[in-house]
Amino acid sequence: MIQTACDASSPRDSMIVDAHVVVVDDDPRLRRLLQRYLSEQGFRVSAASSAQEARQVLGFMQPDALVLDITMPGENGLELTRELRRENHDFPILLLTARGEPEDRIIGLEAGADDYLAKPFEPRELLLRLKAHLRRFVPPAPSSNLRIVRLGALEFDPVRGLLSNAGEIVHLTGGESALLSVLARHPNEILSRTDIAATLDMEEIGERAVDVQVTRLRRRIEPDPKEPRYLQTVRGKGYVLKPGL
Repeated sequence: MIQTACDASSPRDSMIVDAHVVVVDDDPRLRRLLQRYLSEQGFRVSAASSAQEARQVLGFMQPDALVLDITMPGENGLELTRELRRENHDFPILLLTARGEPEDRIIGLEAGADDYLAKPFEPRELLLRLKAHLRRFVPPAPSSNLRIVRLGALEFDPVRGLLSNAGEIVHLTGGESALLSVLARHPNEILSRTDIAATLDMEEIGERAVDVQVTRLRRRIEPDPKEPRYLQTVRGKGYVLKPGL
């Protein structure tokens, strides 16, 4: 249940105006409330009451973000998140749940979610988190200091946030792309978990969330994720990205 009435006075963000968000929740009151609130903030919103309905929506359109309840009859939100990531859907997924313990949030991140919001929550907080994740899909201003980073056969463009293999795009989630962008801007430089968490707005969840994202990213870029060549752990200090062939 949302804690407070909707605040329709929030300014619209020109970078993400008209983004399409799918809200999936089996609570009809919450679903209608979120649909109305996000519509008032400039989003196009579709709604579904179950994972099955969500799949029907996704069958004819690709959303810009998914707001997904975990506890639903039938296929739950965690299961749907895992399947969507296996199918290479890379749009941001924000999970909603009545359980807000740090360990529960880690489970959501491990499933492939980009964020996790415990009920009850403020609509304004959901709005800010949505915008933060959607901005990650907006390319930053070009910089002459940013170069293509090569990781074996893979190439990462930190300006566009795109990973490719022989010209073919390798799908990354918003969280994976954001993490790789941070590391690519500091090649061969050790970054602490604390610094990475602060840069990625993960301080509330903690450094464990950084470890989860690193594990997920290694599955995308490493020939053998168990023996990382490019994204290495420096014990007691953090992580370092070491580009190379």
